[in-house]
Amino acid sequence: MDLNSSPSNNTIAVNGTIPVASTFAGATAPLENHPPANGSGDRKPIALWPGMYHSPVTTALWEARGQIFERLLDPPRDAPPQSELLTRTPSQSRTSILYNFSSDFVLREQYRDPWNEVRIGKLLEDLDALAGTISVKVKCSLMLVFVLEDRKHCSDEASTTRPLIVVTASVDKIVLKKPISVNVDLKIVGSVIWVGHSSIEIQLEVTQSNEEGNDSDSVALTANFIFVARDSKTGKAAPVNRLLPETAHEKVLFEQAEARSNLRKRKRGGEKKEFENGEKNRLKALLAEGRIFCDMPALADRDSILLKDTSLENALICQPQQRNIHGRIFGGFLMHRAFELAFSTAYAFAGLVPYFLEVDHVDFLRPVDVGDFLRLKSCVLYTEVHDPDQPLINVEVVAHVTRPELRSSEVSNTFHFTFTVRPEAKVTKNGFKLRNVVPATEEEARRILERIDADNLNEFFRT
Repeated sequence: MDLNSSPSNNTIAVNGTIPVASTFAGATAPLENHPPANGSGDRKPIALWPGMYHSPVTTALWEARGQIFERLLDPPRDAPPQSELLTRTPSQSRTSILYNFSSDFVLREQYRDPWNEVRIGKLLEDLDALAGTISVKVKCSLMLVFVLEDRKHCSDEASTTRPLIVVTASVDKIVLKKPISVNVDLKIVGSVIWVGHSSIEIQLEVTQSNEEGNDSDSVALTANFIFVARDSKTGKAAPVNRLLPETAHEKVLFEQAEARSNLRKRKRGGEKKEFENGEKNRLKALLAEGRIFCDMPALADRDSILLKDTSLENALICQPQQRNIHGRIFGGFLMHRAFELAFSTAYAFAGLVPYFLEVDHVDFLRPVDVGDFLRLKSCVLYTEVHDPDQPLINVEVVAHVTRPELRSSEVSNTFHFTFTVRPEAKVTKNGFKLRNVVPATEEEARRILERIDADNLNEFFRT
């Protein structure tokens, strides 16, 4: 495949790989290329539905979904749901993106951070967009706006059945395994690895060769997204097509995802009360140091800091330019903004430039709409200094949709990030040491313990 080809060449990529260009011609497609339904002449091209904020990768992926959604725009009002579930394989949903950083200067500059690496916040947007595309696609061969074949994992191929809505439920884990250079071509490959009754887990792998020109790509980042299918008419959970893993590796991934699903179910069960009853001593010990800060601040440990004193906050009005193909605020945009706040929080806390390691968990509790007043609040939950070469900073970001006229505020998302300190930054500060974070209230202490236990459980699960 010619990696330097562009949409203007009318060249179709093969093997499901989507080369990404720094400019996007799809938004200028003439209206007659997208015929209106029911005689209406005011329909916009599918490329103009989302906002204009998004990265070229996200734009390309949404355009790739265009033929699917054009076909599903106006199903019959009495269209029945899918009557028979089909069986799919992971290979049918496998899709990849290619970033031509080495040859596309403009694209490279769009993703460059101050340390000549890829901006993690923008990459989080792209991962969310790709996972969403995979959740509705089974097999494709695409180059930006060119689509050969589209099928949906969550439905059949009939245009007479009621379509499903697939929404992001959570991000299970995003782990950075090595630095990602902005000077070397990058590839993301993803596929469905597990399905339940109405849930889908998608795994993405980011690969990149080293800057010395090693031809063998190695995995730089892995991500797991959980989606839930909803009936477009009733809004209730809807069954999705079955998944049949074929290779030994696909079977292992399926079993691991099944175990993670069972763990999530147990967490939603009645185990929280048992945890609380069995951890009173830990709770008291954690609160004891915080009470010294509150009652006798002159005697408090100078190597510790109250959780509330690590907090940062920002607020924004969600704009139309940040909407996704469904008209709501793009989840990748929310992750991007949460990451930027978490990075700033870790920076202000450590006093040195942080280095991203993991997105530990993200919950999508409610959708965020255009015009919503969104408040993002962050804090350092806890630190770990067992390894002096890689001290850990766990940052929590909570997004609130606030309605002043109703005097209400609802949590829409929770994000947990783990950072360390960039190795080259530590040499500039002799005697560097992370402070210990202590709670001032029982609610803060519970949040700290629950996150520590969740991280320990996840670590045990990975090993």
